[in-house]
Amino acid sequence: MDLSGALQRLGEDDPNAAVAKAKEQLESFDSVTLNIAVTGETGAGKSAFINAFRGLGDDDDNSAPTGITETTAQMTMYTHPTKSNIRLWDLPGIGMPKFKANKFLKEVKFETYDLFIIISSERFKENDVFLAKEIQKKKKSFYFVRTKIDNDIRSEAQKRNFNEQQVLCTIRENCNRNLKEVGNPKVFLISSYDLGKYDFQDLVDTIESDLSEHKSFALVRSVPVYSLAMLEKKKEYLEKLIWLAALASGLVALVPHPGVSLFIDKTVLMNFLVMCHCNLGLNEKSLIKLSERMDKPVSQLQSAIKYPVTLAVVNTLAIRPRTSMTKPLKSLEDLLDSKFLVTSFMNAAEAFKATHTVLSGALNDMINDMRHVLQAAGLDE
Repeated sequence: MDLSGALQRLGEDDPNAAVAKAKEQLESFDSVTLNIAVTGETGAGKSAFINAFRGLGDDDDNSAPTGITETTAQMTMYTHPTKSNIRLWDLPGIGMPKFKANKFLKEVKFETYDLFIIISSERFKENDVFLAKEIQKKKKSFYFVRTKIDNDIRSEAQKRNFNEQQVLCTIRENCNRNLKEVGNPKVFLISSYDLGKYDFQDLVDTIESDLSEHKSFALVRSVPVYSLAMLEKKKEYLEKLIWLAALASGLVALVPHPGVSLFIDKTVLMNFLVMCHCNLGLNEKSLIKLSERMDKPVSQLQSAIKYPVTLAVVNTLAIRPRTSMTKPLKSLEDLLDSKFLVTSFMNAAEAFKATHTVLSGALNDMINDMRHVLQAAGLDE
């Protein structure tokens, strides 16, 4: 996208107003609130699903408590580890003594949520169907998720003539038989302990298509990178924001006074690249969680990171450098300086194009580094 296209997309004739609007839109993407309700029968695995969705293990700090019995006695909000505006709500199991089905939606403040995920670890039952019908009446979205698929597969694998696809097909058919009253909705088969398998990506894609643009971005950025497919999804969204970041980085008037040069606001660019770094799962906490989940040394994952821009963000965030590094890491600001983004531009279109090019290249480098990390973790299929 060129400068004129960026201005036209924002609907602004005044370039200075466009810069302000671009900054406002970037902030709005970063601050939009998304409330996801997770409910279902007691013991269905709601808390484990919420933990997985947020990239946490069941024993991590701020994780939702899990157990073989119902652990959710009242609705509890769990925020995303890095974005508090993304909230998952663990609702009490339908049918618990204090929450009768006919009072459930009133008790849990139905209007709070953007969408509902109805979870079962076996077949969907009468209360699940009741809840879906009530949500339909309110014209809100709901999604049926069948959890603990990994347990089913392990159990069936002990039998003679085991066929995984046939087992999955049987589970779907069983679920669908119990959901005819709500129009045969799609059922997503999930393992909360291996999001890369089965239907989790399909679930994310389906929810994404039902949300507004800003809430879709909030959804995608909240999900951990567990596969190449999820990495590509995040890349798609981050690429959509590059033109906004390039335009928002205008520090002085895009139409300067005679003799006054244009400059690039490096702070905007640095914040954008740090955001991309964290969203892609290249930050230290995400790498540690990935190493634990895949039983790979975190140093092995870190050593897969090669590109200067990714290493520069590591340095900027003051993350411990890899012990194998033999020379100092360049800071992100120094890296941007080396790409001449602080050089003055007398032409606004030239400044926008140069900034857009640098951000696109930096994002591609980080994407490639995360691909290498996934390969090192054994998740490159």
